[in-house]
Amino acid sequence: MGIQVGMVGVGSFAQCFIPLFKAHPLVDRVILCDLDAEKLKENSLRYGIPDASPSLDALCETDVDAVAIITQHWLHAPQAAQALKAGKHVYSAVPTGVTVAEIADLIKTVEVTGKVYMLGETSYYYPGVLYCRERFRQGAFGHIVYGEGEYYHDWDHGLYDVARWRGGDRWLELAGGPPMHYPTHSTSQIVSVTGAYMTHVSCQGFVDRADDGIYRAGANIWNNVFSNEAALFRMSDGSACRINEFRRIGNPGAVRMRLYGTEGSFEETSAGSVWVTKNYAETEQLDDLLACKGVSVRSAEAEGMGKVTSQDGTHRDVCPLHPVERLPKEFIGLPNGHCGSHQFLVDDFVRACAEGTLPPNDVWQAARYALPGIVAHESAVNGGILMEIPDFGAGPKAI
Repeated sequence: MGIQVGMVGVGSFAQCFIPLFKAHPLVDRVILCDLDAEKLKENSLRYGIPDASPSLDALCETDVDAVAIITQHWLHAPQAAQALKAGKHVYSAVPTGVTVAEIADLIKTVEVTGKVYMLGETSYYYPGVLYCRERFRQGAFGHIVYGEGEYYHDWDHGLYDVARWRGGDRWLELAGGPPMHYPTHSTSQIVSVTGAYMTHVSCQGFVDRADDGIYRAGANIWNNVFSNEAALFRMSDGSACRINEFRRIGNPGAVRMRLYGTEGSFEETSAGSVWVTKNYAETEQLDDLLACKGVSVRSAEAEGMGKVTSQDGTHRDVCPLHPVERLPKEFIGLPNGHCGSHQFLVDDFVRACAEGTLPPNDVWQAARYALPGIVAHESAVNGGILMEIPDFGAGPKAI
């Protein structure tokens, strides 16, 4: 028997996920939820989904089994906690939360309710991360020495439109959040590969110099002046890690990582990706292996049915490392954005709810992705002082 899923928020990003939840063979029913009645009507007609709810409050009163929260990022943690307390499983877009207190409450709520919580962190399924996870499992890195993760997204690359869409008349007040409050694309790349987590941090912030007024003292609800933040972390395995979250950067944009071990290293730059060791002759060029151009579905049942493709417009398709054979055949040809991650994330969550298992990116991992950035920003505000990062453990299972 399948589950019933409520989609909370039907804006632009939700368009990537509504078709996937609707198509999943373990989902019996989808309900759309949004405060905007016109948007609800439009999406109901677009996707042929007649059931709708006018608010999260109302949705929590229904008999849906799970909710997918794709709303403004500063609302995720309190909305997730509300749904969990109402007896619903929760899929949340990133980030996990923006304060230590709300993430602590989220973990406690999961522990008390026993419901599934999963963070929809796309980087978990990025090609370089998949590659490094397998190399790490094989022991090819040796001991990890140092890692780097970075998310470069300049305001000129569409962020103004996103901020106006999300914030409405208050967009300027809500747009200037600390970059380190949105760290999970970067931190998850390291944490999900090695299983080590950040324990201490020193962070530096770049005081913004643009004239749009986004990052100004008193101009945003966070009183934040930093458009770029760079943090150095101490890791639980004895290594070090650098995370960059930049929103003013002369760069085409990137979510990428580099990971260095005593025996081998992975390097990902704008020029390409390589595996290197102490011997130059062993260098492996990885661009073809990691390219998300789409691969043939490998299951015999789906043979000849085409490519797994995406209409996302930012990141398309999958690479040869993506285990597409595990996906439902109903997903063939449906959207699969952000380097092939969306379909895997939806499948992870639905299966966890239907089968009573813990998904990847559970609440304890989600906390380890988000808390380092929250504390890093506090360090930057205080001149880069070294600060300890709280940890709530690995939960019932560790990676």
